[in-house]
This record gives sequence, structure tokens and C-alpha cells, in this order.
Amino acid sequence: MAPGVPPPARPPCVSPQRGAGRRRSSAPPGGGRGSLPPPVARSGSSAPPGGGRGSASAPRCHSDNAAAAMAGPAPLLPAEAEALVRALQGTELRDTGGQGWLQQHECVEKLNMHAILSASTGQEQLLTELLVSYAKIPVLIGELISVEIWKHKVFPVLCRLEDFKPRSTFPIYVVLHHEASIINLLETVFFYKEICESAEDSILDLIDYCHRKLTLLAARSASGQTATPTELRLEDLASPSSMQELRKQAETMDFEISLKALSVLRFITNQVESLPLSALTRMLNTHNLPCLLVELVEHCPWSCQEAGKLKKFENGAWHVVPPEDQVKMTKLDGQVWLALLNLLLSPECQRKYHFDGFNKSQLLKLRAFLTDVLIDQLPNLVELQRFLSHLAVTEPAPPKKDLILEQVPVIWDHILKKNAGKWEAIAKHQVKRVFSPTEEELKFQARRWAQTYSLDMMEALAPNKPRCGACGTEAAKRCSRCRNEWYCTRACQVQHWQKHKVACNLMAGEPRRADDL
Repeated sequence: MAPGVPPPARPPCVSPQRGAGRRRSSAPPGGGRGSLPPPVARSGSSAPPGGGRGSASAPRCHSDNAAAAMAGPAPLLPAEAEALVRALQGTELRDTGGQGWLQQHECVEKLNMHAILSASTGQEQLLTELLVSYAKIPVLIGELISVEIWKHKVFPVLCRLEDFKPRSTFPIYVVLHHEASIINLLETVFFYKEICESAEDSILDLIDYCHRKLTLLAARSASGQTATPTELRLEDLASPSSMQELRKQAETMDFEISLKALSVLRFITNQVESLPLSALTRMLNTHNLPCLLVELVEHCPWSCQEAGKLKKFENGAWHVVPPEDQVKMTKLDGQVWLALLNLLLSPECQRKYHFDGFNKSQLLKLRAFLTDVLIDQLPNLVELQRFLSHLAVTEPAPPKKDLILEQVPVIWDHILKKNAGKWEAIAKHQVKRVFSPTEEELKFQARRWAQTYSLDMMEALAPNKPRCGACGTEAAKRCSRCRNEWYCTRACQVQHWQKHKVACNLMAGEPRRADDL
């Protein structure tokens, strides 16, 4: 039923949304494959705004259609998926955030959501075949490393520029989120051997990327740093003073990206028998990943003590663990143990790995964690326990030094050399051309972003129930005009309107004048 025009100065009303309170789909096989939620929701309401000229009143919302409420999210059609995969291509670091780059980001986001929904029903084979057939895995790895370098080299320069006061920091947030989208897509598809093999030489760059992320994860945990969630709302991103908040969000996002990198690395170790020799050498000797994984077992970055309670990070959030579940293995724990099993029990890995005094002492630390309770949950660990007992009383032969031509990763070095000494110039170029849009450009781009993210898909992928924008409690109603902010009651929506209206106008357009209604 079409809504009428609300009287001036009335706060927006809220309406129940489809999927409110719906549980997230169960994780697909492979352990830990999931999603980092997209940053914005779809602007799907056509309800006319209320209020007269210059009025601060909010738009009126309407009830969702009952039939539409029953519809669930659906993956892309095969032709749509193929078109998106074919459109994937590499971009220059200088063009990050530009129109061509944004088109690539939209393709990645749509494929990411499609991959997660398909994986939850065991139907991701089509996307896997498309990525292999069109050789797009190296392209995704190249884009992943490019945006990682942008975050380390260009983003800090943007934060230091005193004269950079953006109207909205959302365009920058999209760039930061791009890395999360790509690593999430790779985590979903790398479960398959064909994907790992299709990476070809770029697998070395991906191994290096995973090593950098896991090293950062282990270092922060060893120093006692715990990742705390920093929720950034659209109205915060619309504020000129939100660069510092954005930086905090980037740090939190890095923690979740590192956990995704752990899953990707585990899937790579599943294929040790078919990996090139250079990849094994890089994992075992160059980066000494077995010892790094021991550090993760020892310090467990996804677990912490707070106010005397044990908290663990699962499905994108920290949860208090009840006493009866404290010895239960999480998916992240399982990823580390499975990677260790793959690297230490493979005959080829044992032949290449150097079990010197230091490595041996580090690996033997694992015996303290291999309890009966843990082995009951993952019986394969019995083999690792036997291997460590044998290692404790023997001296393994040193690795054979084969005379081979070793490949080295090239993507990281190529991007760094090409842009060396140009980071500040790139930042100023992007401030002028990309991150300082006019009001009209910002509105246009906001609507484009809103169309990228399907509301139904976001509700299906959300790890937790939505929270009220005013009080933070669980919410089942949403602003029908921008469809981005959630509320538990109308009173909370009234209270929050003055803060929310800037973002609401950005997503759905400025309120109409009284004589236009």
C-alpha cells in the first residue's frame, strides 16, 4: 500500500524488514569460509520525503510487501557471473578509487556475494570454472597486493595532509574495504585444487601476502594487543572529521583480513603435492611457516580475557565463551592445526624442511597443546602427535640441497619499484581527482554503491542481527527511505534523525520541496 505524505517535522517511522531475526546460513564445507559484510545497503525505497521547504523532517517509511518478504536472495545467473568474471582486469595503483577502478570493485563485490551464497548451497562450481577458464586468479591476486600497498604507502599520506578535509570519507572506505572483498572471494574459491593451480606463478605472491598478514597477527598478539571492533556508520563517514575514525576501522579490518589470509594459506597447504617447488621452498625455508603457525597456536590472537571472561572471535565478532565451551576448538584453531598437519606430515615437506635446533624446539612446543580433548575433536592430530614424539628422540637428516632455478614473486616488487618516491604525488593526485567529489558526484556515486549491494544478500550474509542506530539493542525495523539504518522503536528513530539525515539524504537524494509533493 503506497504511503501518504507525512506532516512536516514528523520523525521517520520504522517498519519491519524482511529477514529480521533470520539466522545466517551455515558455513560451507572447508572450514571457516564466510564473508566480510559489504559496507552499505541497497537504497530500495521510493517513499516520498516529508516536510516543507527547508524542513528538517524525515521521510515517511512504509511496510514491506508480504510476498516480497518471503523472497530470499538468489545467486547471479550464469551469464551475469560470466560477464562479471570477464570484466575483471588489473588497474594501476595511481588509478585507485577512480571510475575504472570502481567498476572493478563492483565486479568483485558482486562476485564475492555470489560466491558466498553459492558456497552455502554447494553450487560454486560454475564460478570456479569461470575464474579458471578466464585466468582471473592472478588478476585478483595482483589487485589484492596493489590495494595492500596503497593502504601502507598512500593512505597514511592522506591522513597526514592537513588541508585535506573531505566532504565524505566513504570513497576512501570503499578502497580500504576492497582488500577485504578480494581476500574473502579468494578464501571462498581456494578450497578447490583447480583454483590453486590456476594461480600459477602468482601463488608465490599470495604466499608472501599471507605470511605478511600472519606475521602481523602473531606480533600483535605476542605484544598483548587485541583487536577491538570499531563500528563506523554511514553518518560518521559523511563527517569531515572522520579520518581518524576511518584509520581505526582500517586497523580493525586488518585483523579480520589476517584471519581470512589464514584460511587461504590452509587451502594452499592442502595442495602441497601439486605446488611448484619454489612455493614449497618459500613456505618452509624462506618464511618458515611451521614456526609461525606455532606462534599462532601459542598466543591464539582470536582469543582474549576480558573482565575475567574468555572471549573468542567468530563470525566477525567477539563472543563471551561459556565455561562448558572453553575447550571447544574454533574454526580458526582448526585452520592452524590443519595447516601444520599439511606442512609437517607431507613427505615432500619433510624432505625440504630444515629441522635444526631452533625449528625443532619450536615445533615440540605443540606437544603441550595436543591434549586428549583436542585430539577427540580433530582425530587426525594423532598422527601429528606421533610425529612430534618421534622428532623429540631423533635427529632428522638435513634437507637435500637441490640445484634448481628458484622462482621469486614479482608483483609486490614491481608495484613498489614503479611507484617508488611517488607516494605523496599519488596521494595529492587522488585527493584532487578522486576523494574530493562535488555534492552531485557524491550523490550519484552513493546511489551506484547502493545498487551494488543487494539488500537480501546483505541480510543473508550478516553474521549478527542488526543493531539500533540510537541505543545499540537488537533491531528489526529500518528507515524505509535509505534502507541503511536500523532502529528498535520509533522513539529511537526520532532521537537519531538529526544525525542520520545527512547520510539518509546522501543515499536516497535530498528531500523534495513542499510544492513538488
